[in-house]
Amino acid sequence: MSKYTDRSVELFKSGFNCAQSVFAAFCDKVGMAEETALRVSAGLGGGVGRMREVCGALCGAAMLAGMLYGATEGSDSEAKAYTYQKVQEIAAEFRKTNPSIICRELLGLPLDSPLESAPEARTESYYQNRPCLHIIESAARAAEKILFSQEDT
Repeated sequence: MSKYTDRSVELFKSGFNCAQSVFAAFCDKVGMAEETALRVSAGLGGGVGRMREVCGALCGAAMLAGMLYGATEGSDSEAKAYTYQKVQEIAAEFRKTNPSIICRELLGLPLDSPLESAPEARTESYYQNRPCLHIIESAARAAEKILFSQEDT
């Protein structure tokens, strides 16, 4: 693993959600303070607000693409297209080691699972029974490969 993948896992194991763990691990690469990175990505964990939709770890990786290439003018269709292209490449790389980009599918939860806002306690059992660490690692690796492979990471 790289230092960014290691940092993603470290952040998750210290209690941060999946989106925070991926996004904040790369905060130095996008010129953002870690506290700010943790705050802006906080609502995306658990498949966006714990609704179990698009994987939060993948959302964190997509935010990195936005920080690097995102349009700063509404009319900049070229920047928008390039950012979307990079997000799609990250998702394709992520899918190489994960069957889906949907949180509930990655966790094996039924479609009609009740929504809960309270996160689960981080116990040894939690880490042993959930694929989240693998998912976070693969999202961080995908972001690093697609966004930063030309650099010395």
